[in-house]
Amino acid sequence: MLDKKNFYINGKWVSPEEPRNYKVIDPSNEEPCAEISLGGKKDVDKAVSAAKKAFESWAFTKKEERLELLEKLYVIYKKRWAEMAKLISLEMGAPIKFSTEMQAATGAGHIKSFKQILKDFKFEKDLGEEKNNQKLLYEPKGVCALITPWNWPINQVNLKVIPALASACTVVLKPSEIAPLSSMLLAEMIDEAKFPSGVFNLLNGDGAITGNALTSHPDINMISFTGSTRAGALISQNAAKDFKRISLELGGKGANIIFKDADPEAVARGVLRCFRNSGQSCNAPTRMLVEKSIYDKTVEKVKELANSTKVDVPQKEGDHIGPVVSEVQFNKIQTLIQKGIDEGAKLVAGGTGKPKGLEKGYYVKPTVFADVNNQMEIARTEIFGPVLSIIPFENENEAISIANDTPYGLTNYIQTQDKEKVKRVARKLRSGMVDVNGVGIAVSSPFGGYKHSGIGREAGTEGLIEFLEVKTVGGWN
Repeated sequence: MLDKKNFYINGKWVSPEEPRNYKVIDPSNEEPCAEISLGGKKDVDKAVSAAKKAFESWAFTKKEERLELLEKLYVIYKKRWAEMAKLISLEMGAPIKFSTEMQAATGAGHIKSFKQILKDFKFEKDLGEEKNNQKLLYEPKGVCALITPWNWPINQVNLKVIPALASACTVVLKPSEIAPLSSMLLAEMIDEAKFPSGVFNLLNGDGAITGNALTSHPDINMISFTGSTRAGALISQNAAKDFKRISLELGGKGANIIFKDADPEAVARGVLRCFRNSGQSCNAPTRMLVEKSIYDKTVEKVKELANSTKVDVPQKEGDHIGPVVSEVQFNKIQTLIQKGIDEGAKLVAGGTGKPKGLEKGYYVKPTVFADVNNQMEIARTEIFGPVLSIIPFENENEAISIANDTPYGLTNYIQTQDKEKVKRVARKLRSGMVDVNGVGIAVSSPFGGYKHSGIGREAGTEGLIEFLEVKTVGGWN
């Protein structure tokens, strides 16, 4: 079992002020794989103090200095890519191939993307030719509390840490205590790249004590959080007390609209996107809306695809899904699958219980419900497991109405070969992102949503701007 009890504060690995040991569980076998400590208020105070002190000089570094450090970090990350993939697989159960090619790859991709964004970004701009003595200055927001989830651990960490550092903010990172090992490896990389002491700080902890102390700390200027909508609401209350800037990336319940003229691969693509990462993605298309003229054959196709989806241990090579992350998550998914049965949805694949031969570990059967209506709980709740709900629709307007009838608004999907229909539907969908015919959302595109899916954007130029304040100076020239 790995001993990971120290925190990275002010450029050093230090012991907790108030030790609270916590075992990280390997979801593939339900056994402890590491032991960390959960930070308390004194640890938070120490980390925030280091970040505040470092900000005094880091805020005024030249862009070229920060670019050089990010380039060093990128080289180090690529060197330790396989190590990162193994830790993600260990802590949250992603199969090793998926962890290497997708999970760890996103961490590298975000460093590379933000390097280019930083290189091109102008931190000083004229307001306009007619007012050329008016200057806009983009300045770092200050000390940032970054709180990240377990489902795409290094992806979400680097979507926050890298633009924060690029913008000349300083950072206190609290990764999920369920999956902290990948973040601790990133801290080692940042140390190896020789970022100045106090610019980046990491402490592990829970939400109730560590997260609360961090988000309510008077010297935190900005909070960037990814996680549940419930937790986002609580964090917003802390931020409101002294008007901290806030960015929230929360839940989703994406609709995948399959029109009758969809290409032959559309259904398979939708099932894959729903089930990959064991369904633990906020942008997963978990509601499949199918035009009635192709509904029955689509249900049969989805049934075949679900029954052929393999579930296996993360250590094994191949294209399969692994366990979900924890016992709590497993139990929540099982409860919601049973709820779907009780509500009268038609179970066409999977169901409650674990797949045969995988009794040890938090494995879930790939599950499909047909004949779902949009008022059922399985259609409204973010299940965060490999569970797909199929809903029929009559026409374009009804599809849009069903898709928008949700508290969330993160990602929706359209499958049609009619280009004009794509434009009509995409404009009417109330979501921050729309994926058409599996094209995907580029790594440099802004990521975020409407309604209960959050506030603000990550990735792209917009993701850098989240960490910047705008100052207007009249009479600059």
